[in-house]
Amino acid sequence: MAVSVEQIADEMYEIVKESAGKKKLKSGDLTKAIIAKYGDEVSRADCKAAIRSLMDSGRTVYGYFGGSSIELPHTEAAENQ
Repeated sequence: MAVSVEQIADEMYEIVKESAGKKKLKSGDLTKAIIAKYGDEVSRADCKAAIRSLMDSGRTVYGYFGGSSIELPHTEAAENQ
């Protein structure tokens, strides 16, 4: 059974959410974690498409402090929620 790009994106989002504030994850870290979990059911192209989906939807953003990493979007302190 093949894993959908949406499912991969959801898994990646959870990984990023769990590591928020603890560790900065690169796209390769997420790809390795997904391939380790699903093995031959996913490809690097599927992971790349999932990352693109996360970025395009605004669920994650790239951070560039000390190298590029994938992070949750930051909310401004003065922003009303």
